[in-house]
Amino acid sequence: MSLISYNGLSVLRHRNFALYLAARLLSTVAVQMQSVAIGWQVYALTGNVFDLGLIGLAQFAPFFLLILIAGHVADRYNRRNIIAVSMGVQLLCGLLLLAFTLSGLTVVWPVFAVLVLFGSARAFMMPASQAILINLVPIENFSKAVALNSSTFHVAVILGPTLGGLLYLAGPNVVYAAVIALLIAAVVLMLATRAGAQISHREPATWHSLLDGLRFVWSRPVVLGAISLDLFAVLFGGATALLPAYAHDVLDAGPTALGLLRTAPAAGAALTAIVLAFQPITRGIGRWMFGGVAVFGAGTVVLGLSDSLAVALVALVLMGSGDMVSVYIRHILVQFETPDAIRGRVSAVNAVFIGASNELGEFESGVTAGWFGLTRALLLGGVATLAVTAIWMWRFPVLRTMARFPHASDDEKALAQN
Repeated sequence: MSLISYNGLSVLRHRNFALYLAARLLSTVAVQMQSVAIGWQVYALTGNVFDLGLIGLAQFAPFFLLILIAGHVADRYNRRNIIAVSMGVQLLCGLLLLAFTLSGLTVVWPVFAVLVLFGSARAFMMPASQAILINLVPIENFSKAVALNSSTFHVAVILGPTLGGLLYLAGPNVVYAAVIALLIAAVVLMLATRAGAQISHREPATWHSLLDGLRFVWSRPVVLGAISLDLFAVLFGGATALLPAYAHDVLDAGPTALGLLRTAPAAGAALTAIVLAFQPITRGIGRWMFGGVAVFGAGTVVLGLSDSLAVALVALVLMGSGDMVSVYIRHILVQFETPDAIRGRVSAVNAVFIGASNELGEFESGVTAGWFGLTRALLLGGVATLAVTAIWMWRFPVLRTMARFPHASDDEKALAQN
């Protein structure tokens, strides 16, 4: 039996899914490398943790303004082309960052301007990327595709920060040059991908059509509970934005240690996603999801209490693992529940929640650290995440008691047979 035919990896037989996966791997590695370089470069220039929060805000503001339009575009136009163009804009961002660095960057506002452009590209890329996955594989392979897609993403998040931290020793210009090369390859691979038939939405963009995704989510308590849990839990647990300051001020370490810290959550998530590719969660859906978020919050508390690199790495690995379980369940719930004609707009709503929990969470962490100090901000964030988990278990009992994925019986039978 060949490796590719074995259980979770059999989905790689689908050529277009494999091409998409390779493009996403390269682009994510590039973005993660770039993120490490930007964080270290900005903190080196200003020494202000508030500026680390502004990095998240600069990406989130255009994302928030454009995401509903992006969802409509993902339902009306070819999703493959949208992803390829978005990667091209990210390539332009890398070129601009390299140009600014080579010209002798002494202020940070040009970096924030590039991040606004990057956030705009990400707004269009995210709903198209979420919606296209189910068009690349047969429905019976979708759960495997979700797990393998997530594991590939987190492998990239492992490689990216580590490579970024190591290359930064030679200067940020070296990091940005590598980012440019990887994004060129990603665009080429994405253009070679051919997705299956897409049910396009041809109505003109109106406020009514733009809000269809939001209305759909609001009408499905299970979907609303799942994605809002991620929003509010991770919003308060945005420790990643503070890692440059944590490495420098608490651990008294340099960019290589920062790369390891940025890598640790992805390592936990990748290992968990690999397990899920071979042993998908099919029972106790609600308990697994809330448990994953609780582990994320507890890991944030441990991080805030620690001044040891080893303990911090373990805490971050656990945070990544818990978050991966939550992401896996939420993605399958949303895609199974959503008709293809509206999938882009529903994915856009989901992307708003994800974007808010990440970029806006980073801004919140920067503000909190500026007010209360670095370690107190981490502790408050972890405790708030645990509190949100408890409140959502009470507020959404249908999600807490969910035993199986809705409408997934055929898929589960196929998984059991493979």
